[in-house]
Amino acid sequence: LRSKRPEDARKDHAWRSDPVLAALDACEPLNLSYETYRKYQIDEIKSPSAWSVRFSIDTIEGRHIGNCIVYDVDYKRSQAEIGIMIGDKTYWNRGYGTDAILTLVNGIFRTTDLDYLYLHTLSDNIRAQQAFTNAGFSPVRSVTREGNHFIFMEALRNEWLQRHKLPEERSET
Repeated sequence: LRSKRPEDARKDHAWRSDPVLAALDACEPLNLSYETYRKYQIDEIKSPSAWSVRFSIDTIEGRHIGNCIVYDVDYKRSQAEIGIMIGDKTYWNRGYGTDAILTLVNGIFRTTDLDYLYLHTLSDNIRAQQAFTNAGFSPVRSVTREGNHFIFMEALRNEWLQRHKLPEERSET
C-alpha cells in the first residue's frame, strides 16, 4: 500500500468508470471526464480529509492494480469502515486483495487508536467475502440498502492482534 499520487488518476478514473467494477461496488459507473476527475483527485491529495484516507495497491514490482480506503472514521467511537478494489482484473484471484486488507488492517490496528473496523460487501460477491474472511473479518448480519443486499463484516482490534500474534504499536497522537 502507498499514498495516492496524481499519476494514479488515469487508472482510477478507468476503474471507477467500468460498469463491472461499479456493480461490485454497488454504484453507478463514474460519469465525469478524466480531466475533472483528475482535478478532484489532486485536490484530495493536497487537502486530505480527516475522516477518510485513500491508498493505492501496488504489486512488488510497482504496478498500480487497485485501491483501498478507510472512511467514515469516527474517533469518538474508535471505529471506521474500509473498502477495497482490485481494479486491474488480471490480478483477481491471486491473493492481492487479501494481502492488501491484511496490510491495511495491520497498519490501522497497530498504529492508530481505532478499535473496530467494519465493511459492507455485496452478498453475491463471494470472492470479496473470502478475502475479508481470510484477513480476519467475521460476518455479522445481512443488510439491505437501496435495493442492494450486503454482508456486514467486522474486525476487532484485540481479536485481530491476537489472531495474528502481533504486538500493539499505537501512535502517540
